[in-house]
Amino acid sequence: MSEPIKVLLVDDQELFREGVRVIVDAQDGMEVVGTAADGVEAVRLVDELAPDVVLMDIRMPEMDGVEATRQIFLPDRAARRETPVRVVVLTTFNLDDRAATAIRYGASGFLLKGTTPVMLRDAIRTVHAGNAVLAPTDLSTLLDSQFKAAAAPPATYLALTDKEREVFAAVARGLSNQEIAGLVFLSESTVKTHVGAILRKLGLRDRVQIVVFAHEHGLVGT
Repeated sequence: MSEPIKVLLVDDQELFREGVRVIVDAQDGMEVVGTAADGVEAVRLVDELAPDVVLMDIRMPEMDGVEATRQIFLPDRAARRETPVRVVVLTTFNLDDRAATAIRYGASGFLLKGTTPVMLRDAIRTVHAGNAVLAPTDLSTLLDSQFKAAAAPPATYLALTDKEREVFAAVARGLSNQEIAGLVFLSESTVKTHVGAILRKLGLRDRVQIVVFAHEHGLVGT
């Protein structure tokens, strides 16, 4: 039997935290391992509790969810972790610019606070698997507002093989491994291997960061 997905809840409203805790703890294969009322406490608990998924409120006192996300994914802090952590931002506004900034810092997407228990459950499982919780079109809309002028692709991207660039472009468009396999005439396992090589060569954490990288360097649609 696999270990449950460990979830950390971060929100300055105790009633909301406790409501989400009840929902998450009721799901098979999930457990809430801690709660925090602000970003400072969230960063500390991520280091102490090593959660798999953090549900992060965007607007809080002391330190907001954007800055907390940035600190959670600082390279030196991330390097000390034995297992990766995924962050889902919670917001009351659709296509929130602050949520987009959090995604640039490492979050795997966002959810509206009015989401359903089923959508919350599915989002936790989705980001735990390394995928985004936003539709590709929504993620692109958010990121387009963040990158007005694209930076030149770095040498690490130029060092990718032709097939890796082909897979990179498909991931940047939001395609799944199954969809990419049909597009480039490879098996799903081979596509997964290529995605792993791309992440390693570019120093990225997950598929969401490939999408961010593509927008940052003007590689969307290439």
